[in-house]
Amino acid sequence: MPTIFILRHRRENLKKCSLTGLEGKPGLSFSTYPIDPLPNLSESLLLKVSAPPITSADFKKDFLLIDGTWRLAAIMEKQLPIPLEARSIPGSWQTAYPRRQTDCPDPHAGLSSVETLYVIALILGRCPEGILDRYYWKEDFLQVNKEQISKLLKNDHSDYRGN
Repeated sequence: MPTIFILRHRRENLKKCSLTGLEGKPGLSFSTYPIDPLPNLSESLLLKVSAPPITSADFKKDFLLIDGTWRLAAIMEKQLPIPLEARSIPGSWQTAYPRRQTDCPDPHAGLSSVETLYVIALILGRCPEGILDRYYWKEDFLQVNKEQISKLLKNDHSDYRGN
């Protein structure tokens, strides 16, 4: 089973972090930037808004999710020991997070870390149960993306076949 590596900036407020509480979930591996050594990422794909979309060929690869503000995430990406091939989430997923930052490349498509994690779990065919439990905007996110969620829950991965 592929691992989703999460690189979280040390300045992330863990009381407000949407990923807090998921640290022990199977298939997830958390590291704190710049404190913890990074795992071997040589076979991993970086999740990034402006990248080519995930295809079915990527389903067995590990992923790296950078968790921090858009500005800090850009710095963290530049500090990775090797350049990683990047992928984005295909389709028209919408964030429910009330973004105030101006440095997001696409404010509506730039999902929060927990939203991204939820979608990646669905894409990879994993049970997404519990991922959104602590997310304040959970119901809004599920509502605005209900068609795409329903499609993936029915195991319809036609958007990810690389066509």
